[in-house]
Amino acid sequence: MADMTGGIGRAPRFGYFLVPYADAPLLDIAARVERLGLEYVGVQDHPYQRRYVDTWSLLAFIAARTETLRVFTDVANLPLRPPAVMAKAAATISSLSGGRFDLGLGAGSFWDAIVAYGGPRRSPGEALAALEEAVRVIRMVWSGERNLRFDGEHYRLAGAQGGPAPVAPIGIWIGAYGPRALRLTARVADGWVPSFRGDTAVIAEMARRLDDAATEAGRDPAEIRRILNISGAITDGRSEGPLHGPVDQWVDEVGELAAHLGFDTFVLWNEDIAQLERFAHEVVPAIRARFG
Repeated sequence: MADMTGGIGRAPRFGYFLVPYADAPLLDIAARVERLGLEYVGVQDHPYQRRYVDTWSLLAFIAARTETLRVFTDVANLPLRPPAVMAKAAATISSLSGGRFDLGLGAGSFWDAIVAYGGPRRSPGEALAALEEAVRVIRMVWSGERNLRFDGEHYRLAGAQGGPAPVAPIGIWIGAYGPRALRLTARVADGWVPSFRGDTAVIAEMARRLDDAATEAGRDPAEIRRILNISGAITDGRSEGPLHGPVDQWVDEVGELAAHLGFDTFVLWNEDIAQLERFAHEVVPAIRARFG
């Protein structure tokens, strides 16, 4: 059995990755997540997906429907959402929910679909440069200060008025995978929010790169929150691979990710509500018990 006293040094938190299908009982599912005792709901942001409702509108409804559940964009589609306006929306949901919003942010993908919706097509380098500028713009708007000015390659503020300031700190969590994106995350983000699909060695290498980049940037790697979207299936049979097997396997593997790679929050990505129930009733309590 692995030593569960290292890593994050506290019991992890848990959430659910809610796919925003227009024909799904989305608010009922979110309310169930809260009743099950999980702390987060994350929602992906693909405005061009015809089967999905708008992510930001949905998160506002979920925040209004719940009392303790935190909500976050997992992750927001920056190319289709101007950062200054995004900052205003984030501060609004945070303020109206009593501080229960965090901002997952991505550089962009699915560029053909983004262009079809009137957004820009960016190279990988341009996308990362725009993301770095966006983080600066968002934080400037959250400052609540007047006469904000920023002259970047992708975004500008020309005497903008910030505010209202959020009622509680809003984490900016970047969905990053490549070396340059991880270095950017280490420099400017409050958190890192990748997805895990059984590639343990890959996620461990990314975590190492993030640690090294944070140290090079003069930051304590422990300052950066680590939120992991996890896919798999809880079964009653033998293991069929990482996060695809019985409850004990899930407890061991998620515990290892927390204890040795520092992940502090795990967000289940499985559209089967029965899997959500098993995760909340069987896996989560056992992991919490291990961490005390």
